[in-house]
Amino acid sequence: MIELDTKSIALYLKRVFGDDARLVGAGDIGNLDEQGMKGFGYGKPLLLRFEVGGERREAVLSIMKGDKYGHQFYWDRGACLMFQYETSARMERHVLPLGLGYVDGSDSLVPVDEPREFFILNEKLDGHDYFLDLDRIRTGDIRDADETLAREFGRWLARIHHVKHDDPHLYYRRVRNLLGSSECILGLIDEAFPHPYLSFSDERFIALEKRLIDWRWKLKNYAHRLSVVHGDFHPWNVLVTESGDFSVLDRSRGEWGEPAGDLATMAMNYLLWSLYDTDRMSGPFERLYRAYMEEYLEQTGDTEIFEVMAPFCVFRGLVIASPEWYPDHPKSVRHRLFNFVSRVLEDDVFDWENINKYLE
Repeated sequence: MIELDTKSIALYLKRVFGDDARLVGAGDIGNLDEQGMKGFGYGKPLLLRFEVGGERREAVLSIMKGDKYGHQFYWDRGACLMFQYETSARMERHVLPLGLGYVDGSDSLVPVDEPREFFILNEKLDGHDYFLDLDRIRTGDIRDADETLAREFGRWLARIHHVKHDDPHLYYRRVRNLLGSSECILGLIDEAFPHPYLSFSDERFIALEKRLIDWRWKLKNYAHRLSVVHGDFHPWNVLVTESGDFSVLDRSRGEWGEPAGDLATMAMNYLLWSLYDTDRMSGPFERLYRAYMEEYLEQTGDTEIFEVMAPFCVFRGLVIASPEWYPDHPKSVRHRLFNFVSRVLEDDVFDWENINKYLE
């Protein structure tokens, strides 16, 4: 529970409205009972009465209540409040927003003044993008260190996926987002492909979506698998140092999810690089793929992961098959990837050792 005091509120009002702002009272709406501040928190509004330049004013301070409908985390709720702050004044008859801010770790109210865009400041890491290694390997220059690194990827994923969390609603949300989010499967189908598209007809997209609904209901039985995940573990989000160590960037789509998403992401990129020179997973990229998958399985013993992996392969398959994001693919590469996303859903258990059968 957040514990606000009148000093913190008064300071906030001065930061928003100027030094002549003066708090008159704060409490429950209706009776301005200041005892109500003891219970202030998520979902319970607080009436503020204050003066600015001698003019008496009133406002309502609210913190959005978390729920299982996509508002579990403060950044979910922050997005909703930012939307309201930005747009409410543009709607006729809508209450006008007077301020936007956050409560910090000391229960102080910190205003966000006229936000236009948010940014993040990260440390600078050493290393080169992992996709450059994959390009080198395509030239025939594969080294023992490449297999060692692929195995380390598997060990790293095993370590982070080891942390579990008992919250089925979060797992449902992750699966729901996998299908319905604007940056996941349905968003890709709508926005990352032209329609109609000769290489993959709308009828095939419709069939794919219908099949995925069956998978969504299947995955509802696997909520016990909710784990710490990265969320976007692909070659452009990995930095490799000269000593062979690696770091990751751009964690995405939430802290908790299905481990199959991470495992499938790098696996699908090994497939992509292999398809550029052959019509199947083979050669050096099959070596990396098998090392990566075998190491993960050895570390986790998680064979159940293949019961849920197919829709995550579809998501990553659509990403790397997109003509918008990958305009230079040869026709044969895109053809094989589309075969993959269509056929991988036909097996109840992803047959990772025979991945080429999905390409035909």
